[in-house]
Amino acid sequence: MTEERVEHLLAEVQDEFGVIRVLEVADYRFLEFGDAIEQSCVFTADPSWLEYDYTRAMLIGALCHELPESALFLGLGAGTLTQACLKFLPLEDVEAIELRPDVPRLAIEYLGLDDDPRLYIRVGDALELLPTAEPADLIFVDLYTDVGPGVGHLAWGFLGDCQKRLNPGGWLVINQWATDDGQPLGAALLRGLYHRHYWELPVKEGNVILLVPADLDQELDMQALSARAEALAPQLGYSLESLIKAIRPAT
Repeated sequence: MTEERVEHLLAEVQDEFGVIRVLEVADYRFLEFGDAIEQSCVFTADPSWLEYDYTRAMLIGALCHELPESALFLGLGAGTLTQACLKFLPLEDVEAIELRPDVPRLAIEYLGLDDDPRLYIRVGDALELLPTAEPADLIFVDLYTDVGPGVGHLAWGFLGDCQKRLNPGGWLVINQWATDDGQPLGAALLRGLYHRHYWELPVKEGNVILLVPADLDQELDMQALSARAEALAPQLGYSLESLIKAIRPAT
């Protein structure tokens, strides 16, 4: 974005957690929390377009599964990743849990989130509502506030329960902050919790996407993952191959 482009404030609401804004800059709309902390970016011509590497990396996490039918999103934001998964994957049932009630409303009203009959949105705290969610083939954890990752990103019990809610063969995809040394936030906790049996995908926005299988016998088939991504590239409009090459085993 160049500084010459004009920002238009489309919506601003105040809730118990602070301020939520929707801004428009040229062909993009942004969901912001608090003091101009960007949460989501939407290309208005195609709300399923994933602008940032971290969202593309989370889509790669979805492609780890050969044929996912169900997905659970913990944290909705503008819904771009949810829309991409609904559009490009054979999903039949999708649930999203979002803490702030105005976020889904703004996503539908301003950010192009479709009223898809496969999508069920619940408002509430993901840490409290997870036990009542249906098991899923894919679970995405992206619980960010205006000051950084939510407490769930370092909560042993919650992160363990996320893995336990996976169906056999499922994948847990976590958008984790990276520390200064390039390791995911809470690396020691994660290594202990998941027995070092997961994969990491660092991205340029300063995050590390974690790809966690449902159990220790489950491996990441890199060849099959690359093939699925290559087959999908013409529909996506971009290649995921450079990101896939950055995947590393947990250390």
